[in-house]
Amino acid sequence: MNVLMINGSPHSNGNTSIALEEMRKIFQEEGIETTLLHVGNKDIRGCIGCGTCFKKGKCVFDDEVNKIAQIFEKSDGLVLASPVYYASANGTLISLLDRLFYSTGFDKTMKVGASVVVARRGGCSATFDELNKYFTISGMPVASSQYWNCIHGLKAGDASQDAEGLQTMRTLARNMSFLIKSIALGKEKFGLPKKEEWQPTHFIR
Repeated sequence: MNVLMINGSPHSNGNTSIALEEMRKIFQEEGIETTLLHVGNKDIRGCIGCGTCFKKGKCVFDDEVNKIAQIFEKSDGLVLASPVYYASANGTLISLLDRLFYSTGFDKTMKVGASVVVARRGGCSATFDELNKYFTISGMPVASSQYWNCIHGLKAGDASQDAEGLQTMRTLARNMSFLIKSIALGKEKFGLPKKEEWQPTHFIR
């Protein structure tokens, strides 16, 4: 079992990294492998809605998105972590996620998702909601913790002093591990939920 962890901060050793490392310790204790990718400092453009991915099965821009897609497909869980910018996630991460989720046709049903947000003070819950939407449109259960999945700090390293935030990360990793293991057992015994044929509609018909 393995979890893909994506660090959307432009700083590789900042407070977002502290939160993810706290989770990694628990995943290791739980026997779950992790792949940690740092994308917040990458040059990643947004989706242009060209539809090429429907024909080729991958994004027309052959960058980090297509590389990450291969890892994501084989993963049992996905952790998205971002600092808060104007009550929103880092724009680089959003550009990546828009293209990653739109261009990948593989079934994401029952892959467990968790979002982690980092802020000096406010905007955490808005960013938390923003990131969770990628999971809930894809049939992915969302892992929860003892509080919304946030940790606080301004300067690099400040998050290591947020005792409640660190505990929230550890609890999140334990809950996510439990869900991943439980879903694996459920798939083995019951299989995945039955899917109906998609019936797309819009507001003029």
